[in-house]
Amino acid sequence: MENRKFHHSLKIREDLCVGCSHCMNVCPTEAIRVKNGKAIIHEEKCIDCGKCFAECPSSAIIIEHDEFDDIFLFKHRIALVPAIFTGQFPEDISFRQIHSVLLDIGFTNVFEVENGAELLSEAINNYAAENPDIKPIISSFCPAIVRLIQVKFPSLVDNLLLLKAPLDISAMFLKKEMTDAGIPEEDIGIFYITPCAAKIAAIKDPVGEPSSPISGAINMDYLFNKVYHQVIKKSNQSCTLPATSILTDTARNWSLTNGEARNIKGRSLAIDEIHNVISFLEKLENDEITDIDFLELRACDQSCAGGVLTPGNRFLTVERLQKQQIRNSQLAKGQKHPDAFRSILEEKEYLNERMSVGSVAPRSMMKLDENMSEAMKKMDQVNQILKVLPMIDCSVCGSPSCQALAQDIVKGDAELKQCIFIQRTMEQKGELDPAESNLILRNIWGFEKTNKYRRLK
Repeated sequence: MENRKFHHSLKIREDLCVGCSHCMNVCPTEAIRVKNGKAIIHEEKCIDCGKCFAECPSSAIIIEHDEFDDIFLFKHRIALVPAIFTGQFPEDISFRQIHSVLLDIGFTNVFEVENGAELLSEAINNYAAENPDIKPIISSFCPAIVRLIQVKFPSLVDNLLLLKAPLDISAMFLKKEMTDAGIPEEDIGIFYITPCAAKIAAIKDPVGEPSSPISGAINMDYLFNKVYHQVIKKSNQSCTLPATSILTDTARNWSLTNGEARNIKGRSLAIDEIHNVISFLEKLENDEITDIDFLELRACDQSCAGGVLTPGNRFLTVERLQKQQIRNSQLAKGQKHPDAFRSILEEKEYLNERMSVGSVAPRSMMKLDENMSEAMKKMDQVNQILKVLPMIDCSVCGSPSCQALAQDIVKGDAELKQCIFIQRTMEQKGELDPAESNLILRNIWGFEKTNKYRRLK
């Protein structure tokens, strides 16, 4: 088991948190608790999916990302642009305008991330042919899904695809191209425009690799507003940027639902939204679902179009990208390979040699002790505690479920009398003073919440 902590981009601002429990109740891995009237994250369980960020009504959950000005630490500043970034803009704003503004505001190069997708598609099919015993192969495209499998479905880590994502393939290609041109590597800054928290965490702490070729990640919501403002400001000016290279159909759809699965041979399924994924993986783990060759799993609804840092509506983004695909297909008639992809093909051998990543270690959130014998004893204690808990998952104890409370108790992070039902029983038996019960609730939810009724008197 790997013990090194995850890097997390999701953080809680205590000064803004009101301890409302919205985040705790939507977390798919039960990584959040409420103590002293504030939410806290159990980092060993968090997968950086961003559900809590999207749900928080007080904007107390933030996503740490690189500052835009960090790009100026490098002489050569490359914007790695995912297709969904351009899908955020109205249809009357062209790639040419968007890329022109990106250059105006400080980037020296612009490159679309998915240019590495066609190469990856071929590599995945080769990987499947070379590993016929691994079924299903589970895509490693979505970092939140990789972490979900590590912590919640550790028995499935060997099914994860051990190949780099298009993001890393494109970054490797760009670094080689520029260093071959005589540019020192320390002068090259590659910045990904990210739609989600999980990709930031993956760049800072990649799974299966010691480091990422990406220098930093820029918040897509922030950059969209910065670029959109400049595009409108320049709307009456001519644009002198050469025409943007056209993505292939495979590349443009790669980050959308079924964009990956449709290119993989055999029986391939695409499932999006984290709770749908969890439900499916539970059935897969229990052998209720079989005979699948490849699984494309994405944490967000509509995949990357639904990322928590995307400013636009996910359904409109998908529609725009589909329309772009139709227009680009017409423009690319008779053109076997678009320019950027043709350049990547020239480095195919170099990239294929570096496509693989190391094995992914399980990091089960259910692990109660490093010692197997002790872990079994603690699991038995959890089961005994569950017999006396009400099993209604009311969350009044500050944990998201009775199961989570039982595990917290065994780990020494909670007490049985935090359960409101246990408190009432203990009071009736004279084992607990009502004042102590009130203090317990106050230590969970804070003074303000437990003192409101008193104000009415």
